[in-house]
Amino acid sequence: MSFQVMMHELGEGMLKSMGIFSLTLLFALPLGLLVSFGRMSKNRLLKGVVWTYISIMRGTPLMLQLLAVYFGPFYLAGLKLGSNWRFTAIILAFSVNYAAYFAEIYRSGIESMPPGQYEAAQLLGYTKVSTFMRIIFPQVIKRILPAVTNEVITLIKDTSLAFSLAYAEMFTIAKQIAAKETSFMPFLAAAVFYYVFNALIAFLMERIEKAMAYYT
Repeated sequence: MSFQVMMHELGEGMLKSMGIFSLTLLFALPLGLLVSFGRMSKNRLLKGVVWTYISIMRGTPLMLQLLAVYFGPFYLAGLKLGSNWRFTAIILAFSVNYAAYFAEIYRSGIESMPPGQYEAAQLLGYTKVSTFMRIIFPQVIKRILPAVTNEVITLIKDTSLAFSLAYAEMFTIAKQIAAKETSFMPFLAAAVFYYVFNALIAFLMERIEKAMAYYT
């Protein structure tokens, strides 16, 4: 196999990895915020349910969760969901897993805000929703960006776990090429892909952090 063909196949695999990465963030970031509200709820039942969910997601391997989501419908209910279910299961498992981590990050940021800001906003006539969206949330984002960046970078590398469901993302393709060509070069090329993507994400997050330097 020529170098150009290998890079082309790895590039296609990288696009699939980026698809997992993008869709996971699209769903996990807002879901994590909602989960954090449940985690901070005064309703003990809701708080307990959310705490259990977060505990399970953080306490079990993501690969196990991938297998559970993919095979669960068949083994538990006899449902045969077809070949398209594989990618859906991957996005679902990744999203609910990372939402649990983002929820704890959001919670720590929200709870770190001084209560006086809420009281001052109330005196100025702000509603609870407008107080959170206009005053609290921008400051929370600024505070949690480093932690979010770490999780985002971890997500890039975790996309390789999709191989457990026989989904041909970049790492799977690299392994297939390496086995076929008995060469270590595909792994080196894959490492470069991951590193460059990680570097771009880290640079972008750093720029966002600097842009939000106004908020303290």
